Amino acid sequence: MTEPYVAKHYALRAQDYVVSTVHSQGSDLDRVESLVAGREIRRVLDIGCGGGHVTYRLAPHVREVVACDVTGPMLDAVAQEAVRQGLSNVTTVQAPAEKLPFEDRSFDAIFCRFTTHHWSDAVAGLREARRVLAPSGMALFIDVTAPPSALLDSWLQSMELLRDISHIRNYGVAEWATLLGQTGFVLQTVGTHRLRMDFESWVARTKTPPERVVAIRSLQRTAPDDVVRHFGIEADGSFMIDVSSFRVAPL
Repeated sequence: MTEPYVAKHYALRAQDYVVSTVHSQGSDLDRVESLVAGREIRRVLDIGCGGGHVTYRLAPHVREVVACDVTGPMLDAVAQEAVRQGLSNVTTVQAPAEKLPFEDRSFDAIFCRFTTHHWSDAVAGLREARRVLAPSGMALFIDVTAPPSALLDSWLQSMELLRDISHIRNYGVAEWATLLGQTGFVLQTVGTHRLRMDFESWVARTKTPPERVVAIRSLQRTAPDDVVRHFGIEADGSFMIDVSSFRVAPL
């Protein structure tokens, strides 16, 4: 089987995501933990686990966490970090979100953070999440969301793609609601907060080539005033993005 494009792209970036400040901190991680703490949840799936930060928060509160990602070296890094933290209930599985190797209704909860923008087929990935979720289960999807304005949306996607060529799309909140409805979920709550991206660490984490860093900075310097204001683009290229959390239940 051909190695997925995203897997090849992130194979050399695994450790950068384990130690990433943006990924290892945040109010959304606090919410993840609060949803499972004290609830005696048994088996939980972390789809597109990346550096494993959701997994590390979940593990002390559940019987088992399955950390699933398409990138083998990422999973190796997560397994090593779980051992370092003394988390013995973490299992790693390599698979794309669109084709999960799990039985129907086999997880009590599903979490997915900062990964859907890499999926080649968002509908297929969400349908798979719905398939493996227990009828009484819950799921939380967290990702960067695009502004409703076509202008702002185009600029966000352009910066994202130049920075990371495995980027597919940051969906807007309305698009998320449609996708979730199409794939068998009931949307219960939506929360959005703003997150500052430090430019140097943002491009370093993905090992963005110098010529594309230059292209991003060129875009930023010539951006319309509406774009500069919305993203709060700073002199060094740092900027603000919207992150949304979608708590859902199966239909």
